Amino acid sequence: MKVIAVNGSPRPMGNCSNILHEVADMFEREGIEMETISIYDYTLTNCNVCMTCEIRGDGRCYDEDDGLNDILDRLRAADGIIMAAPVYMNACPSMMQTFLERAMLVLEKGDLGLRGKVGGAFAVCGHDGATMVYNQLVDFMLKNGMLVCGSNPMPIVRSLVSPEYEDDVQGMKGIRSLVQNMVEAIVRLNPE
Repeated sequence: MKVIAVNGSPRPMGNCSNILHEVADMFEREGIEMETISIYDYTLTNCNVCMTCEIRGDGRCYDEDDGLNDILDRLRAADGIIMAAPVYMNACPSMMQTFLERAMLVLEKGDLGLRGKVGGAFAVCGHDGATMVYNQLVDFMLKNGMLVCGSNPMPIVRSLVSPEYEDDVQGMKGIRSLVQNMVEAIVRLNPE
């Protein structure tokens, strides 16, 4: 069993990446492998709504060079997907927004390749806007027909600079709850 984490932060060593390292440990303790895809490793072009994905109908974007199709193929092969993003101007960072827009159109007009996968999301903020980012990520998963896990408390972490996230006891409790709920759902859907 495998989970793919999508890190929407433009910082290679920030809160999201450090929290995802802890999340990987949590999954691995439960026997589930986790791989992280960092959106900052790609130079994704903006969607121009050419609708080639609808014409093709194969779940692929016409732009074969920027890595989006590779990311989508890796997500399709996973049992679970966890998405993480920091708050930039009360929304996802622009690079994550570009990913969400392009991926949504390709998946919606193509193969709905994430339908039925277990999903989860968390957001990190210094002050406010985390609910908006969390909702952007969850809305993407719901529109793709994924089985989205919640948590109690919410998986929203307050931290301006890493490793301040360790001080947000409730936020990290929400992250642990989210991972546990995802593990239970993945195991139920993949009995061995």
